Amino acid sequence: MHVVVTGAAGWVGSAVVHELIRAGHEVTGLARSAEKSTSLTAAGAKIRQVALDDLDGLRAAAAEADAVIHTAFDHDFSRFLENCEQDRRAIEALGSALEGSDRPLLVTSGLLGLARGATESDAPSPASPRKSEAAARVLAERGVRAATVRLAPSVHGLGDHGFVPILVRLAKQTGVSAYLDDGSNCWSGVYRQDAARVYRLALERGATEPAYHAVADEAVPFKAIAEMIGRRLGLPVESRDREHFGWFAVMAGADMSVSGAHTRTLLGWQPQGPDLLADLDQPGYYGD
Repeated sequence: MHVVVTGAAGWVGSAVVHELIRAGHEVTGLARSAEKSTSLTAAGAKIRQVALDDLDGLRAAAAEADAVIHTAFDHDFSRFLENCEQDRRAIEALGSALEGSDRPLLVTSGLLGLARGATESDAPSPASPRKSEAAARVLAERGVRAATVRLAPSVHGLGDHGFVPILVRLAKQTGVSAYLDDGSNCWSGVYRQDAARVYRLALERGATEPAYHAVADEAVPFKAIAEMIGRRLGLPVESRDREHFGWFAVMAGADMSVSGAHTRTLLGWQPQGPDLLADLDQPGYYGD
């Protein structure tokens, strides 16, 4: 199968590219910079320099593919709403190139906006600013074989530059590893390579479901994450108000614990990597 992967040089996208190649698929990776994709070309992927705003380039790449996996997203949170709209337009462009065929499109979203304990059949709140899944569902209504992989808030592993490293930096800057209220809200987690296998398995099985949960640890108390960071950095662990977290307070206080049972059963997916707290108990997460 010839698979086009957007965001191919990113944290999740690069793992997906390697996973697909190991399984014998032909991969074309779309990336903003070819210079950052040398490990992917060495693994056997073809790289095309296509930005998210290049809608014609996205459509042209998708038109040549047997399937598309969309992992790209601009994580500049100072312009989050604009980036959500950019993402929606990119998904629409990719889907338009696949319309009228049976070629699948997998898009990427998160768990924010889902209720605690939600399953794959639960839809996110329509008030959620990120429209990735909503865009995929609109395409599905038009007959496109579009589905969503919902990623846990922590897609962890050494080299992680996502939400947990933000907490580590904040702890170093403030001298406190903090949580909100009593810290009982929970995050879920998934090891990076395990997440990549969800994309591959969903694609190989035809992307038949509206949503899949790339979730290994279903409910890790936020306080436990703060305690691990505090222990590794030798810092106190304390409850702090929302102002302490700044823009990240929405994530720090969110309860993003969901069930991944249906995805495991449907895809025969069993996580193999370390759990979130075990992974965070490594010095590599705390380097200068």
